[in-house]
Amino acid sequence: MANNSLLFSPKYAPLAFTNPSKQLKFCHSSLVFTSHPLKHKKDLSMLASASSSFPPINVDYLESEFSGHGVSFAEIGESCVVRMRTENGSLSTLMLPSGLITSYKARMWHGGTVELLHTNVADGDDGSAVIQGGVSLGLMLASEDGNKWSPRTWVLHDVKGSPQDCIQVELMSSDSEKTVEIKYTLTLHPDNLTSEIAVTNSTSSSIQLVGSFMSHLTVSSPDATYAIGLEGSNYLNKPPLETKFSIIPPDFKDKPTGQGQSWVKAVFPGLLPNWGSNGNVEAGDGKSGLVKTDEEIEFEEEDNYAQMTDKMSRIYTYAPRRFSFNDKGRRNSVGVGRDGFDEMYIFSPGSAYDLYGKYSFVCTGPSAMLKPISIGPEDVWRGGQFIYNPNL
Repeated sequence: MANNSLLFSPKYAPLAFTNPSKQLKFCHSSLVFTSHPLKHKKDLSMLASASSSFPPINVDYLESEFSGHGVSFAEIGESCVVRMRTENGSLSTLMLPSGLITSYKARMWHGGTVELLHTNVADGDDGSAVIQGGVSLGLMLASEDGNKWSPRTWVLHDVKGSPQDCIQVELMSSDSEKTVEIKYTLTLHPDNLTSEIAVTNSTSSSIQLVGSFMSHLTVSSPDATYAIGLEGSNYLNKPPLETKFSIIPPDFKDKPTGQGQSWVKAVFPGLLPNWGSNGNVEAGDGKSGLVKTDEEIEFEEEDNYAQMTDKMSRIYTYAPRRFSFNDKGRRNSVGVGRDGFDEMYIFSPGSAYDLYGKYSFVCTGPSAMLKPISIGPEDVWRGGQFIYNPNL
């Protein structure tokens, strides 16, 4: 078995999601990490200088090393496509080194499979294919002195399981000094897909994590799609989360913030006022005399069957651990749930942008945007999400 990590020893133990559906079954090979002490403890001064360069992916090696688990590998340009398929026909596709999940075809009540994820493919400036959507991670970690690091490339760490039970693919990403490492575990079950992260801080000081899972769920149209189970949940209106894989209409906002990790750069100063310039931290606190903007007012969801017709971008500060989207056009429902994260992100481009199916999706995912997650020295933090068919 290949093991590219010197800091972790994987063991078998279930990750306990809160209130899973009665039919939801989770692989027994979810993760527990055991950290081994480093010979020389390092601080986070090198956090911002993470290396994103990896050797070319050797597909033949991956086939020989990880075959026999219901996983196959294919080379496409400089990327590698990892395909997982269970015995009942459910399948998922993952791209390396980006870590983007481009497809999840789930087994349905009628016996066939249905694609649950939405992706767009376009030509890049250099002629290469640009893939957006699917399931991705938009995370950034920061040290007390302001250094930041985001996982942008992933290496395959291990493959476990079988098509009869579940198939688990483990990815790793770390800063250049391996002071912070993230293990990203994708598990395809016969009736659900889970994505789990374990962030290990091997330094002597705390770090802060901000960001979100981003799952683009395909729908017939936002107009025919309803969020079920959010009545009474609290939320704030916030700009869409912009990452390399976000699908956002170009004129969605009056003042676009650009590409890449720009949303994180805008969020961090306000989240961490003691870590540098914070701009308008005190605005709208009720003491300065300034009027609160719409983005500073917390609302309550009044509808238990909320239609996605209007464009929206929200961070739910209080919401159920699991809820679902019902698509009347496809006569299909998709359940989503989270563990570890307190917040939930929901973005809908609205039906006004639903041209040629490019924006026929809703995006959701557990998040830590309004309040960062603090990870103590020599500590491990875990969180994740699952996508499933609530009708099974």
